[in-house]
Amino acid sequence: MNKRRRLTGIVTSDKMEKTVVVEVVRTYRHPVYQKVLHSRKRYMAHNTLGCKVGDKVRIVESRPISRHKRWVVEAVLGYDVEVGSPELEEVARAMDEPEVAEVMRAGVEAASEEVVEDEGVPVSSLEDRDEDAETEPEAEG
Repeated sequence: MNKRRRLTGIVTSDKMEKTVVVEVVRTYRHPVYQKVLHSRKRYMAHNTLGCKVGDKVRIVESRPISRHKRWVVEAVLGYDVEVGSPELEEVARAMDEPEVAEVMRAGVEAASEEVVEDEGVPVSSLEDRDEDAETEPEAEG
């Protein structure tokens, strides 16, 4: 590997043609006050890999490509968004690919087996109740 700096962050915007905005979060302790600080910095990076909003990517410094771009997306490391979150559904709608939607549904079904924290009831039993409610005829009037 060469000596170029590499940073890992999350894509926050992909509205430009070949550019993405990557947000890198750094956590460190203040040297005098010993308080834990979180700093966020946004980098514009050249996107040849086709990464989308929500992707976790590794960027590497490069020669100046434009006025603000000095970084290139080196690798897509995966999603940093939780399964079943509205952000992930938004990304799926933007992709508009049925294969991706099937994979996400499978992930949501796997996550639905967990226990709902508020009520302490498995989600699968709640889904059964929802199905029963759908089969009942609706009262008119």
